[in-house]
Amino acid sequence: MAMNKKVNTPRLMSGGEAIVDSLKANGVDTVFGLPGVQMYPLFDALHQASNTIQTIGARHEQACAYMAFGYARSTGRPGVFSVVPGPGVLNASAAIATALGASAPVLCLTGQIPSDFIGRGRGHLHELPDQLATIRSFTKAAARIERGGEAPRQVNWAFRQLCEGRPGPVSLEMAWDVMARTERVQGLGAAGIEAALAPDADQISNAARLIASAKRPIIFLGSGAQHASEAITALAEAIDAPVAAFRSGRGIVAEDHPLGVSSYQAKLLWEKSDLVIGIGTRLEMPLMRWQGMSGLVDRFDRLMIRIDIDPVEMVRVKADVGIVADSAHGARALYEAVTRLPLSKAGDATERVAAARAQAARDIAEIEPQMSYLKLIRDVMPRDGILVEELCQTGFTSYFGYPVLAPRSYISSGFSGTLGYGFQTALGVKIGNPRKAVVSITGDGGFMFGVQELATAVHHGIGLVTIVFNNASYGNVRRDQQERYGGRVLGSDLTNPDFVKLGEAFGVMARRVTTPAELKGVLEAALGADRPALIEVVLKPDSETSPWKFIHFAK
Repeated sequence: MAMNKKVNTPRLMSGGEAIVDSLKANGVDTVFGLPGVQMYPLFDALHQASNTIQTIGARHEQACAYMAFGYARSTGRPGVFSVVPGPGVLNASAAIATALGASAPVLCLTGQIPSDFIGRGRGHLHELPDQLATIRSFTKAAARIERGGEAPRQVNWAFRQLCEGRPGPVSLEMAWDVMARTERVQGLGAAGIEAALAPDADQISNAARLIASAKRPIIFLGSGAQHASEAITALAEAIDAPVAAFRSGRGIVAEDHPLGVSSYQAKLLWEKSDLVIGIGTRLEMPLMRWQGMSGLVDRFDRLMIRIDIDPVEMVRVKADVGIVADSAHGARALYEAVTRLPLSKAGDATERVAAARAQAARDIAEIEPQMSYLKLIRDVMPRDGILVEELCQTGFTSYFGYPVLAPRSYISSGFSGTLGYGFQTALGVKIGNPRKAVVSITGDGGFMFGVQELATAVHHGIGLVTIVFNNASYGNVRRDQQERYGGRVLGSDLTNPDFVKLGEAFGVMARRVTTPAELKGVLEAALGADRPALIEVVLKPDSETSPWKFIHFAK
């Protein structure tokens, strides 16, 4: 890694100013935050830097972190947020843990009690016993900045942690008194990020030989491959392999490409596939969703190649050839290697994909009314429009029933399955992609986790369109209680406000529809208005067909 050079003479600044100066050096343009007494110097520094960094205030700490998560997931750049220590960090913890599960580069900037009180258990304002250890349990890395003069080095360290290897959330904390104290600080340039890991030539050769002998390979993708669309598409076309993803890897190869398939379409192709190639993925879909969520399976009954930047993944799921590398570099090297070899491919992948698409379309048509709503949304949205799903019946159906046509255009909470994340995350997605159409689909239960952020949308003019599917329940829980527990429903029936009146009270454009046909014109108008919009879709309780038969295929 190239060492940073000093780029200016030391300047007198507070600890908060030193942090913000280092954020600027690393190209940060947005911070999501909720100020509090320990963070005043940082927020004052953000105010002074408002010509280069916009600060988006929220109404709850969880929203700050979710917005940073959405920004990171949709742009590929680090999302930065700031909250007070103790309760602020704990309120944001679900979103931080979601970022860890989704391998998203999210930076948490928080405070600490005064230096002399740390570790003494005196009950200072917002004190959390060993906050640093707590945060380390659900981040990739965390550290305390002990002096303002250390801020440039520590911030650059944080950016290397965010961006090198497997991305993930990082936290930096600074004590209350240190953040306010001034000292001379030597600024540094941007963090020197190591070049992406190149693949081992022998492993590439081994993998290429496996591919050359396969007749019907299939490729599975995860979020670690979102930047590798060109290389993976070339590889798939060269080896005649369908390409699938469950949630986070969708759109890398468009699902209307002759080789791009949805999760259910992939299941239809699975039995005749003889080689698995996993790129930047934990392979949740074929190893858990298709095998059973309770029984541990870490190998397939067929050959497997993996490309992943995290070497630990090669231990978690064992491959015949494991290539530790950046997904783009690995896929490109594999493409170059296989094009030099004679291939045994059957050459019928496009025909098999077309047949799987036709069968899938017939099969999933029964999932109503969700499929009709999703088809309409897809028809209205541009190719690169971004859909943010949520844990609701339409969200689950979107796993297989909403074609994803561009990288980073389908945002999921991944295996975290974080109820209530969607609307708040989508606000950050729209901030990071102001010129793209962004739609949040959510249930009434999940939406109410962060309903107060309608105020944030209005305050900052965030042109997000939110569609609330209102079935007056936690629909999935209610169905499970009815079907598995003799109809003993408890805690899953909900009493909701009038969502249209609520939206209008916040100042958003609010409409109510009862059919897909009604939604079309309303959604088109909302996207065209480029202002915060809330659309309620009224559903009768228990009227939605279960989508799970097309997600779980346990033997």
